Amino acid sequence: MKNFIHGGDTVIVTAALPIKSGDGVLTGDLFGIAAHDADSAAAVTILTRGVYTLPKTGAQAWTVGAKIHWDAANGEATTATTSGGQDPVAHTFIGHAIEPAANPSASGVVRLSI
Repeated sequence: MKNFIHGGDTVIVTAALPIKSGDGVLTGDLFGIAAHDADSAAAVTILTRGVYTLPKTGAQAWTVGAKIHWDAANGEATTATTSGGQDPVAHTFIGHAIEPAANPSASGVVRLSI
């Protein structure tokens, strides 16, 4: 097929801030996991598919199949769709929990959905 470019499992984006390998990276509404370290304004390859252990909002219990969103301000996964408060900020949907996560716990297992 002459219009095929690549499978899309990895995408190169520009890091908005310094990134470490394994960090969640949100560019617009595109979310992925950094494949390597990158300085701010440098190119970084992100993986947009797969299953990852991610930092999560500690005071949440996750069930298998729960919708998971990315809280960019705190750099963590959450079941909350917004930040709440006076001026709520929408969190970006990134996938589903595939293992239960206790309240409290620091991380959860997420299957990315694009």
